[in-house]
Order: sequence, then C-alpha cells, then structure tokens
Amino acid sequence: MTFTTLIRLHEASCAFKFLRQAALLLTLTLASSAAADLHVATTGKDSNPGTASAPFRTIQHAADLAQPGDTITVHQGVYRERITPPRGGTSNKARIVYQAAPGEKVTITGAEPVGNWTKDQNDTWKTTISNSLFGSFNPYSDLIHGDWFRNKDRPLHTGAVYLNGDWLTEAATLDDAQKPAGATPFWFAHVDKDTTTIWAQFKDVNPNEQNVEINVRRTVFYPAKTGINYITLRGFTMRAAATPWAPPTAEQIGLIGTHWSKGWIIENNDISYSTCSGIALGKYGDQWDNKAESAEGYVGTIKRALANGWSKENIGHHIVRNNVISHCEQAGIVGSMGAAFSIVTGNDIHDIHVRMLFTGAEMAAIKFHGAVDTVISHNHLHRSVMGLWLDWMAQGTRVSSNLFDENSLQDLFVEVDHGPLLVDNNIFLSPTSLLSRSRGCAFVHNLFGGAINVNAYDARQTPFLKAHGTEIAGLHDNPGGDDRYYNNLFVGHADLTRYDTAPLPVHMDGNVFLNGAKPSKSEANPVVKADLHPELKLVAKPDGLHLEGNMDKVLAGDRTRKLVTTKLLGKAVVPNLPFEQPDGEAIRVDRDYFGHQRKGANPAPGPFAKPLLGELDIKVLGLK
Repeated sequence: MTFTTLIRLHEASCAFKFLRQAALLLTLTLASSAAADLHVATTGKDSNPGTASAPFRTIQHAADLAQPGDTITVHQGVYRERITPPRGGTSNKARIVYQAAPGEKVTITGAEPVGNWTKDQNDTWKTTISNSLFGSFNPYSDLIHGDWFRNKDRPLHTGAVYLNGDWLTEAATLDDAQKPAGATPFWFAHVDKDTTTIWAQFKDVNPNEQNVEINVRRTVFYPAKTGINYITLRGFTMRAAATPWAPPTAEQIGLIGTHWSKGWIIENNDISYSTCSGIALGKYGDQWDNKAESAEGYVGTIKRALANGWSKENIGHHIVRNNVISHCEQAGIVGSMGAAFSIVTGNDIHDIHVRMLFTGAEMAAIKFHGAVDTVISHNHLHRSVMGLWLDWMAQGTRVSSNLFDENSLQDLFVEVDHGPLLVDNNIFLSPTSLLSRSRGCAFVHNLFGGAINVNAYDARQTPFLKAHGTEIAGLHDNPGGDDRYYNNLFVGHADLTRYDTAPLPVHMDGNVFLNGAKPSKSEANPVVKADLHPELKLVAKPDGLHLEGNMDKVLAGDRTRKLVTTKLLGKAVVPNLPFEQPDGEAIRVDRDYFGHQRKGANPAPGPFAKPLLGELDIKVLGLK
C-alpha cells in the first residue's frame, strides 16, 4: 500500500468520523429542540419518566428537568412544596410553561398539616412540633421587618395558623391566646432550640378532627436566582406562604415572585393567604436591603438597579391576568421597578391588609414603583386599604377601565410621579376616589364617586425618565398642578377647587359635577347640578355586579365635548413628554369602559359611551 493510498484512506476515515459526529450532533440538537410535555401527579414517582401514564411526584423534580419550550402539566391534588425554577425560557416562543391539567383543581401550598393538639385552657389548644419540619427557615421566629414597616409596638411573625383554610390572628402575648376566644381567634408560638410550640384558639372545635395547617415555607413559586425569564404559570390554586415584608428598597418575595426577570405570564390562578404579598414583580436583593428608608435612599436604590440591569431589554414585560388574589396583608401585587413594561389586567384583588395588624407603607391591592409604560386595566380592586398605589416614576403608565370599591383609604394614590400618566374610563366608588401628590396626570372619562384630595407641594426630589425607558433624565420636586381633567363625571365630595392655587397650570373641560361636587375655576364651562343625587351603588346579581342609580335626563345634550387625544393632552411639564402609547403611537380615548366605540364628535361624560340617563342598571362586571 503506497503512502498516497494511506493518506486517502485516512482522509476518508476522518471524513466518515466527521459526518458521524455531525449526524450525532444534529440528532441531539433535534431531540433537545423538541418540546417535552412533563406530567406530575400525586400518584407519581420522581423516578418515573414523567409521561402522562408514568408521571413525576413533585413539581420541583419536573422543574429541575424542564428546558425552554417544555410544558409541565400538574394533575389534581394538593402539592406541599416550594418550586424554585432553575431556568426559564429563552423567548416568548420558547417558554417553560407550568399549568394545571385542564378541568382539574391543583393546589400548591406553603403550609403543612399539624395534629397532636391537646387542650390547654378555655378555648386554647397547643401542639409541639419538631423544628426539623421547618429546615433552615422557621416562620415562627421570623419577624416581619424592613423599611417603612411599623408594627404597632408588638412583634409579628411570618408564620400563620389556618383552620379549614382560613387564618387565625397572631396574639401579642401568650396570655391573650389563652383567654376565651372572641370574634377573632388568636394563635401564639414559642420557638426553642429543638421545637416550636403553638397555642391556638379553637372555639367549640376539636382541632384534631379538623383541617389545621401552619405556614412552613417562605414562598410557593420563586426562583433563587435573578434573570429566570419567560415562565408561564397557569391555572393553579396557590396559597399559604410566610412571605417577608417587601419594601421598594429590598428584595421583594411574594407567594409567587419573578425575582428581577423578564417576560412571565401569570394567569388564571387563585392566589391567597400570603403573610405579606401575593405576587411580587419586583426587585432583587443586595447589601442595601432594608437600609435605605428615605427619598434619597430610594434614589440610590434606583441608581443601583440601573447598574443591575433595569432596562427595557432586561426587566419586566410581564403579563398578570385573570387571577383572583386575596387575603394578603401587604399587597396583592407588589413591584419595585420590576413591573415596568408590563400588563396587569382582568384580576380580581380583594381583602388586602384588612386585618391591619401593622402600619407603615406599601399596602394596597396593587403597589408599584417605577411602573414605566405599564398598563393596568379591567381589574376589580376592592375591600383593600387602597386600590392602586403608583409611587415614583409612573411614566407612560395607563390606568384604564378598572372598577374600584370598598377601599378604606382611597381607590387611587399617585405619589411623587411626574407623568405622563393617563387614568381613563375607571369607576371609582369608594368614599375617597383619589389622593394625588403628583403632576403630569390626565384624568379622562372617569366616574368619581368619592372625594378627591390633592397635595399642593412635596419637596422630595424624585426622578423623571427619558421617554419609554429607564434612564434617569433628572430629579425634580413635586409642585401641584399640571393635571388634566376631561369629560369626567363627579358624584359626591370631589372638590377640584384645591387646584385653584396650584403653582402649575391645570387643564379642565367637559366635566360634570353632581351632588355637591365642586369644579375648579380653571374650567370655563362645567356642568354643575348640586341638587342631583344619583345615589349610585353596586348591586350583586346572579350574573355579576350592576351599577344602579338614577340620573337626570336633563343631562342629555347638555353641551358638546372634545374627543381626548395626545394632541389635546399636550405634554407633561416636568419630563416635557407627550401622552402616548408605550410604542410611541398617539392616544385616542375613543373606546369606553366596555371597549365600545365612542361618538367621536361629541363623547358623553363618564366611562360609558352611552350617556347615563334616567334609571340605571348597568352590568359593570360579570361573574368569573
């Protein structure tokens, strides 16, 4: 065999090996790119292959294996675990989807059942639990604390005790927990080196014969790392988490949390009983957590967030829709900067901070800092301390077609924002509709059923940003004014004369004032009917919530009004930016609360395309 022949054979062999390796690589690539459908069931085993016929036992095991494009389908049952997704998807088209099997009820809980209760005294029972149940985190020694938290001079812990799904209230002392039970049953805990003892009041109930659970896990679904993007979470009942206080200056952990990421979809879930927050769309943690409680401190937090990737390319773009969120003592949804460029729509959020065991700040059905280009629409926000609280850098934000009622402080609080912020087509029915310490806001086609309070001046230096982004353009104090009110319907105690002495100009036209509501001198031609009492109220009926009342037909054809557009609204003074869509397109408020087309030449005042005339019975919210 000649040398030339050997060379040719060697070349042929190398070519064959290359082709074989290429084929193997192609096979592996195709296999990895094929989306997998992983199944989890309470009857499964983690040693199974995770198919529909041989499912895994835990959601976490499926999460550990899932790759971009995969779907994890969880079947009916109760799963007592914390899911810590190690990775997310790579794009909207290559997500990792966690979903409850269609038509099946799947509960994921941070609680564990406890038994072995013995009678202590009066209505009080006690049980002692090994601390091994809790691992490295014991909620009964974990105090709620942090920036802007005030605990009314008594300790409060992230633990909780539940009787048949509803929580008891932590007592200030053991003595309180050992008294005869009142309308609010108490619990109390003591933690030593090896055990945790819990005393709880169970009036006329033997807890050993009931479903009694306690908080064990800090969260239910939360990544350990930041940047776990493109996750979908759909169709679950998720409850009972020992969540920490979540101020804007610290890592924000909710029962569900995105942990400084991008592109999550959280939809059609029932989320409840979080010690602090239900869904957290917010900030990462660092050495400054809970050490920056001041306006200057939060400016520093923002600058560090920018250095840690706060940008349109990296953070936000979440969709939170059609969830029911309840029984959270801080916020239903919270987010410091991480909710930017997001859509929050169709959620029913209620019973938030109703026990009022502590005070401070950050409590609302929705509480966002830095909601840049965020759309908050078609939500029902009720039975909360506040409905919606937009704090700092609500710029390019739109609050549209939401229903607010039974909120104890106010429906909407806009704090030290410079705008542009558009609030349109909303129904505000709580005793106080609006508290404003901001400027650059446009209130268009709303129904205000309560008081409006406007702050004349706030000296804090707060940021305004470059258009449709997160880069700080400057800092400014907070003088009153530079607001717009067009085509609203005011019923009750709204008093816009507070704007008469505002240092910045205001723009008002086309508004209607009933039942003692007062216009500002800035409006040239308001419609005022002080003696008209429409007595608006929400009435629950079999098909949903109806707005009832009685309006005077004399309002028909009272005057002409302008269609509200970007051109009419002008520019917010401080940032010198127009009111426009997140993509830069112009705004036309030509659709009403229901999405119906408005009459372009002469739209009716208030949130509905049709004028409110005579006896009213309008279904404003259908049953979920």
